[in-house]
Amino acid sequence: MNLKPGWLLLLSIAAGVWSVPIDRNGGNQELKEEAQEENADTGLYYDRYLREVIEVLETDPHFREKLQTANTEDIKNGRLSKELDLVSHHVRTRLDELKRQEVSRLRMLLKAKLDSTNTQSLQMDHASLLKQFEHLDPHNQNTFEAKDLELLISTATKDLENYDAERHEEFKRYEMLKEHERREYLKGLDQEKREKEEKRMLELQEKHRQHPKVNAPGSVAQLREVWEETDGLDPQEFNPKTFFKLHDTNEDGVLDEQELEALFTKELEKVYDPKNEEDDMMEMEEERLRMREHVMKNVDTNKDRLVSLEEFLKSTEKKDFNSPREWETLDSKPAYTEEELQRFEAELRDKEEELKRRAETLRQEQDLLNERGKALEAQKREYQQAVLEMSQRQKEQQAADGQPPAGPNGELQFQPQAPKPEVKEEKAPADPEAQVQNNLPAEPPQNLPLHT
Repeated sequence: MNLKPGWLLLLSIAAGVWSVPIDRNGGNQELKEEAQEENADTGLYYDRYLREVIEVLETDPHFREKLQTANTEDIKNGRLSKELDLVSHHVRTRLDELKRQEVSRLRMLLKAKLDSTNTQSLQMDHASLLKQFEHLDPHNQNTFEAKDLELLISTATKDLENYDAERHEEFKRYEMLKEHERREYLKGLDQEKREKEEKRMLELQEKHRQHPKVNAPGSVAQLREVWEETDGLDPQEFNPKTFFKLHDTNEDGVLDEQELEALFTKELEKVYDPKNEEDDMMEMEEERLRMREHVMKNVDTNKDRLVSLEEFLKSTEKKDFNSPREWETLDSKPAYTEEELQRFEAELRDKEEELKRRAETLRQEQDLLNERGKALEAQKREYQQAVLEMSQRQKEQQAADGQPPAGPNGELQFQPQAPKPEVKEEKAPADPEAQVQNNLPAEPPQNLPLHT
């Protein structure tokens, strides 16, 4: 997405291109052709919506032509937004779709926020809730109009102007938290260990301060150093115009914030090394931000957050360009005062007390749940014991009444009877009369000898 500088000013879609390293053997052009542009995130919560709107508008020839001829003032006062009425139908349709998607996304965020706070959200007034989002018109939630473009531009401009200030404030809080933790750590040591640790920390701080001289960003000394050591060119042949074109890596005629910050890498390496314990990389990024703001303040005369070739060349004619003061790094001046640190620590204590109260409430609730769980478990055991005793009594009663035993659920259990063993009957002595009837001899034969 190739955007005009004026457009980049207000929407801060500076062509977020990663700086292309300079080939000392003259192969820079080939690297430029192979490098792929990547859009830098603006940091705005509506960044995606902003980018998509720009991409759609850039596809309309009429709007693109107006954008090429518009100046910064035309964009700021909203005159460019009125050109939206002349764009093609399919562009307006796509913009309407983007707005409806954004409204739907914001509604989901609002509902999730309300649900998380246990607020009744069944009858939400979406129109009134959407008013807290200033980058679109909440009264018209279906179509993208000129007012939407005007609000999007003005809101992005305002938010981006405050973005750097917020980053500085975050860094200050980071530094105060680091100092607070250092003091708390020392409090927990005995006298001997505390003195030893304090001495070690002072040595690290002093080691960090012993770095080479840092040239002021944007000065002739700083640019010549990049020209010689990074670009690999003869310092005697330094030329500001050539230097500008060499580091305008996306060739859009301006140096954006990312391209400027890439120029400070050499200076930052003098002070910060990720391998050193005494060097903090968060401080390095804050130093980079300070350097970029310094250049913008002294070079960016029209305050569009971009440095044109004309502005760059004019800055090289200033007295400070040839005889600047040495750059004062962060270690030369603390980022906060002792009063600010005390207020910060008071906030931490208040938050810590609040967390303790919440933790105690949660602990009490947990204890209550555990007690209820134990009571339920005891009731369960009593119930099971009662069921077992009832079942046993039922079995005994059924046994006394001769009924089949009952199952675990009271059902009757019939057991198959075992087969009775066969009993062999002994024959009784034969009846003489029966024997006669059966033609059997009743008495022994007469001819048998008789014995006395």
